[in-house]
Amino acid sequence: YWRERGVIVPVISDTGTGRSIYYSKSNLLELAAMSYWLSVGLSFDIASTTLKKLKDQEPELFTSGKGKRFMLLLQAQERSLELVEFDRKKAIASLDAGKPVIPVWLDEIYQKLALKLGKS
Repeated sequence: YWRERGVIVPVISDTGTGRSIYYSKSNLLELAAMSYWLSVGLSFDIASTTLKKLKDQEPELFTSGKGKRFMLLLQAQERSLELVEFDRKKAIASLDAGKPVIPVWLDEIYQKLALKLGKS
């Protein structure tokens, strides 16, 4: 389903005996991020939009796991989630106001993925 929507597409390479389809490390990070966001209650559309924004703003996150940390904050006027750079004071103020804060810390997801891949 995700592949049909064009969110995460595996690498396809031709070999002498046919095709090999595999997910690169950055593809696996994208899948792990989507899985995390869906597990915290984001809709598929919001999660995929967040993924696209991050890939445009911080492509280095998907290759090295290094870069800025972000969060999704509820914008009351627009009643939508906005992707912004993580700011502890803003996050606490939002929580104090009863608004959700969703961390978008790909470095953490990257580290967990690296540990899993190292064990296999």
